[in-house]
Amino acid sequence: MPREKSVGAIIFRREPFESAQGKKSNIFYLLLHYPSGHWEFARGHGAEGEDEQKTARREIEEETGLKNLKIIPGFREYSRFFFRRTYGLSGQAKKKAPWVFKLVVLYLAETKTGDIKISKEHQGYAWMLYEDAVKKVPKSAKEVLRKAKEFISKH
Repeated sequence: MPREKSVGAIIFRREPFESAQGKKSNIFYLLLHYPSGHWEFARGHGAEGEDEQKTARREIEEETGLKNLKIIPGFREYSRFFFRRTYGLSGQAKKKAPWVFKLVVLYLAETKTGDIKISKEHQGYAWMLYEDAVKKVPKSAKEVLRKAKEFISKH
């Protein structure tokens, strides 16, 4: 069975606000809208000689325009799933390739900016609160998003 590995990050930003209990922050997570229709984190394949964090930074910059990321030490999680590519010329019946096992290594990265310059690889993006983000991401990403939320709340 073919295998693929991608590296990326769960990108978040804090938006401070005043409450009756004092200063607090909402945490927003960045999700990208992929052409296949699903919403997920920025990620991509490594280039020759790149370590995982360098791959994550490069892919995030290419896909979102974000350069000012702080990768949070101590967080490195995985998302695993199977997928099939479809191929065929426009207007013809699509054929499915064999199943591929995909491993995605995800770091946790904080940014101070909400300005995104989406790449042509994606249909859109959204900054979402956890409750909305966890409803949008595929099943394979829900647990890693939950772990990211828990990690942020403890640090």
